[in-house]
Amino acid sequence: MQKLTFSTAIDAPAERVWQVMLEDATYREWTSAFSEGSYAVTDWKEGSKALFLTPEGDGMVSRIAVHRPNEFLSIEHLGAVSKGVEDTESDAVRGWAGARENYSLTESGSGVTLTVEMDATDEYRKYFEETWPKALAKLKQVCEREAARSAG
Repeated sequence: MQKLTFSTAIDAPAERVWQVMLEDATYREWTSAFSEGSYAVTDWKEGSKALFLTPEGDGMVSRIAVHRPNEFLSIEHLGAVSKGVEDTESDAVRGWAGARENYSLTESGSGVTLTVEMDATDEYRKYFEETWPKALAKLKQVCEREAARSAG
């Protein structure tokens, strides 16, 4: 497993970025870069279960490891979901179970820098290197659009 890091500067306050990142409608919008129609089933509270799913019911079962609003979110991936069935025990998931996905916000000028660090297997490295920049560009666009709406 290797650590991948991606970041983007967003011209919006941390509170707005956090809200856009996690609120259902806008979460669906920016994460469509990974899979059109993907969504999360969670309350985002520390210790809570989280399902990250496609419309077909495939995805990941995870746990919110750390949640410090407007600052830091750590998600621990525990296994896979296939057609709605959770798998946290098979050999296929044991190779990457426990992988983390961390989101950090730091103040920078008039906005924030969002940094995403994630553990990835060789199998998915290229996919994430191609897809995360697209997802972060969408997130930046949505955050800045929403910040402009609330300022106007």
